[in-house]
Amino acid sequence: MTNLIYKGIFFTSQFHSVETLSYVENEFQLLDDDIVGVTYLKSGTHWMQEILGLIRHDGDPSWIQSLPVWERSPWIETIFGLKQALKYPPPRLLASHLPFHLFPKSFLHSKAKVICTVRNPKDVLVSFYYFSKCFEVYKDPGTMEEFMERFLSGKLPFCSWFDHVKGWMEMKDRPNVFFIAYEELQQDLRGSVERICRFLGKELNSRQIDSVVDNASFQKMKDKKMSNFSLVPESTFDHKKGTFMRKGISGDWKNHLTVAQSEHFDRVYQEKMQGVNVPFPWD
Repeated sequence: MTNLIYKGIFFTSQFHSVETLSYVENEFQLLDDDIVGVTYLKSGTHWMQEILGLIRHDGDPSWIQSLPVWERSPWIETIFGLKQALKYPPPRLLASHLPFHLFPKSFLHSKAKVICTVRNPKDVLVSFYYFSKCFEVYKDPGTMEEFMERFLSGKLPFCSWFDHVKGWMEMKDRPNVFFIAYEELQQDLRGSVERICRFLGKELNSRQIDSVVDNASFQKMKDKKMSNFSLVPESTFDHKKGTFMRKGISGDWKNHLTVAQSEHFDRVYQEKMQGVNVPFPWD
């Protein structure tokens, strides 16, 4: 992995540049009708992109089946994604893994809506670990123990999970920011879709909501080439080593972390999340 460091945070030079990151932070204009799905990596990014694409088109799956996910909801901080976003006719669906302090400054003066999806960091860790084994631009993750230490200390691309979540949590009371947990989507996808629709001011009838829920299921996404990342070239993602959509479940960390690792993780979590008085589904 060729690292690029922007304001103390690691990015990959294959997908990012200092110029792009600086432009996005300082000059990129969010429009009032933009919808941005924000996540830390491996926290339900593509699931939310799928849900939002279906809601936008009243549950009709033809649009999400016609374009790969990175064209439907481009990541604004990538070189390719920024180009896509700048030529995207409004209303735009966008995506970002950026921590709040590097997110476009224009957000604070716009009515653009942000949907922030968060996930149990232990599951994020495990998913990120297996993703890193296949994603050719990341270096080999080593052992789970080694990778966990880098995760806990924030020495991975896109900053520390803790900084990312805490930075965005400070925005939670803004009327144009909506928080949802991956675990809530799993427990009640239909109810979650209804809540997202209310936040977006989008009215769907019962049949349209059924279609969103059905087409955003893990199995449907795993089987669709426009959603499952099978179109990504081998030079970027080694499909022989694994699939981009692995399990799509909660609690898989229990199959991968030892009791000692889990307890160590909990201690760091409690220390770093002190003062965040918001209950998460995994707490």
